[in-house]
Amino acid sequence: MGLRTKTALVIAGTAAIVATLIGLLVHQLTSADQRRSAAHVVDARLVEAVGAYASGIDSGALVNPPDLPAALRRTVTDRPVRATCLQSTGGSGAPVLWAATRSGRDIVAVRRSYAPQVRALADLDRVLLGSGASVTALGCVLGVAAAAGAGRRITASADTAQRIADGDLTDRVRPRGKDEIARLGAAVNTMADALSARLEAERQVTADIAHELRTPVAGLVTAVGLLPPGRPAELVSGGVDTLRSLVENVLEVARLDVPGVEQAQHEEIRTGALAHRAVTLAGGDVEVTVHREASVTTDPRRVERILANLITNARVHGAPPVTLEVDGAAIHVRDHGPGFPAELLTHGPQRFRTGARERGAGIGLGLTIVTGQARVLHAKVTYENPPDGGALAVVDLAPGNGSSAPRPL
Repeated sequence: MGLRTKTALVIAGTAAIVATLIGLLVHQLTSADQRRSAAHVVDARLVEAVGAYASGIDSGALVNPPDLPAALRRTVTDRPVRATCLQSTGGSGAPVLWAATRSGRDIVAVRRSYAPQVRALADLDRVLLGSGASVTALGCVLGVAAAAGAGRRITASADTAQRIADGDLTDRVRPRGKDEIARLGAAVNTMADALSARLEAERQVTADIAHELRTPVAGLVTAVGLLPPGRPAELVSGGVDTLRSLVENVLEVARLDVPGVEQAQHEEIRTGALAHRAVTLAGGDVEVTVHREASVTTDPRRVERILANLITNARVHGAPPVTLEVDGAAIHVRDHGPGFPAELLTHGPQRFRTGARERGAGIGLGLTIVTGQARVLHAKVTYENPPDGGALAVVDLAPGNGSSAPRPL
């Protein structure tokens, strides 16, 4: 149940309770007032009847009536008073209001039907019921309206927070008013500012470190070329190549973190050709299958970079065979290893956190670069673990054109 529904129900319930309490109060007060007025009228008639009875005049009063209510009979018998009593006849008959007193040894009484008062009270109850229903309905409408306004503001803040979490650090909430919802929006903006500043500082530090390392790494590459051939030279050369690749990856991630720095150079190319070029760039034995080609306008170099990184990730963290399949504008990269970790499927690739299940297998920059390059291309990359095992990554180069969805190969 959403906040809007809860708020509307609370306001409608409060209106119903208030209307019910007011209706009960009006009913009780009106009933008591009717009883007092009717008793006053019937008592006045009794006074006239007693005077007429004492004078021997027939006024229609009842003398020692056998159907006089027992409680009223005891009251006027025990004490010389005038008293009234409302007698319910039971069934569908209307109540009767009695008034009686003692005159000598006789009991003189008059009675009057209480039906007009009963009907008037019933009419009042119907009016109160209709008014209560109208007030409850109005309260429900006002509750929905109030909840809708608050809900829209909260939803706007939540949507902005989600966009910030998705990477748009420039988005901000526009608070209105000075209530708690406005304070929530201001808190989201403060959080976004702090997060943006922290990420910028992290990016700057990372870029500075990578830039500082480029010169000594270049020197190491040159020095390795001067070493005499042999196993030691091969070991040093492999380590230097790994270090150089790491520095270049860190620099690339730093550039991709800054919106607008990386710009795609678009040209029209067939997805089958892109797949074969990426396999050549990645090297190794990768089976390429083209089910259906499509012409896409994209940056081939960046697409090749994405696919090469996915192929490398499949080799390092998965198991052969590694396959690449083209289905229109979607390119599937599949391995047959243990699959992607649950954390990657839930939160996506994260830098400096390896996608491997074992420790020490990388720092997670390959898939981070894939995400950044896809963002520059406005492409979509999805990850899943097929039911029959392995890991599947799908690069959709035309996500807005109804490209084929990820599917097991």
